[in-house]
Amino acid sequence: MVEIKTAAEKAPLPLASLAGMYHTELLQNILPFWVTHSRDETNGGFFTCLDRTGKVYDTDKFMWLQGREVWCFSYMYNNVEQKQEWLDMALHGAAFMEKHGRDKEGNWYFSLTAEGQPLVQPYNIFSDCFATMAFAALSKATKNERYKQIALDTFENILKRRHNWKGIYSKAVPGTRSLKNFSLPMILCNLSLELEHIIGAERVNSFIPEVIHEVMDVFYQPDLGLILENVNEDGTFADCFEGRVLNPGHAIEAMWFIMDLGKRLKDELLIHKACKIMLDTIEYGWDKEYGGIFYFMDVQGHPTQQLEWDQKLWWVHVEALVALAKGFALTGDKRCEEWFLKIHDYTRSHFKDNEYGEWFGYLNRRGEVLLDLKGGKWKGCFHIPRSLYQVWKTLEGLKS
Repeated sequence: MVEIKTAAEKAPLPLASLAGMYHTELLQNILPFWVTHSRDETNGGFFTCLDRTGKVYDTDKFMWLQGREVWCFSYMYNNVEQKQEWLDMALHGAAFMEKHGRDKEGNWYFSLTAEGQPLVQPYNIFSDCFATMAFAALSKATKNERYKQIALDTFENILKRRHNWKGIYSKAVPGTRSLKNFSLPMILCNLSLELEHIIGAERVNSFIPEVIHEVMDVFYQPDLGLILENVNEDGTFADCFEGRVLNPGHAIEAMWFIMDLGKRLKDELLIHKACKIMLDTIEYGWDKEYGGIFYFMDVQGHPTQQLEWDQKLWWVHVEALVALAKGFALTGDKRCEEWFLKIHDYTRSHFKDNEYGEWFGYLNRRGEVLLDLKGGKWKGCFHIPRSLYQVWKTLEGLKS
């Protein structure tokens, strides 16, 4: 039997040499797949429910994925190349969002029919977050004041709702078990930076201390060395299903946001702390038997309420690659390099579809393809292209 070694076990590759691979994957595989298959030429907007070959299998439109795709093509236009095809994609999606996406109060629906009729109420503020990102990026590309105003209005609405963002759609009984959730501070950590050209550096800087405090002091639990998804209102541990849950992908993704903020602030201690938390989370979340990073875990080792806990998801692994690349670039920690090569190998050998393009999203614990879709209700044109871009640019920076 021939023993097959991973890249990490072979003579180590310099990470900078992999930059071109991520650049090529982004421009020649991922973005063309969405340009070719996702555009709804009849009703506007994008189809995200695409099977392995790119064929549409469901026509519902999820507003957070519409916003993510508008953001993606706007961002690539702004940062990679002013390619008319990409701008046209962004404008196409934005027109549908602007026409159909909001209720009378300016809240963004969760989902619509293909034609734009509301299906699911705006219970989820993440539709608003990605609409903000979308119109902010598009305003930068077009200098269109209307897009700028949509982004600004939506951002202000998010700030008003952020302490009770589910509002009437919350299922919890008030006053029984009030928990704070990690998702919104994590997203706000990145969202304010996306709006800097609109709201200005001074206002962005005013948000940063609060965001860093929430992530690094409230949700990070020093005794565990991990970031929890939910804590009590006072930041203490809640011994219940929700309080014990760890989502390694969320924590890892947040740490590269924090490292970016640390770089902005020239705060070496913050960068190193974020890098350590990221490495500790990967070590804790790595499946020692089959490889890959678990989706959910219970920090006390109890059974999780998420039955999909042991699946291996695309976004978790690509966000880990971004965090590891940035961690290595900013700290030089060799563990970042070693883990990057390990997860690079796992990701390319398990998620990438060499036959039809794009990447699979859902693997079972053993690393076998569980669902061969390329897009759906939760997977769209966002994590993979954003991560490929971030890794490409970060590794490219190692050459200088």
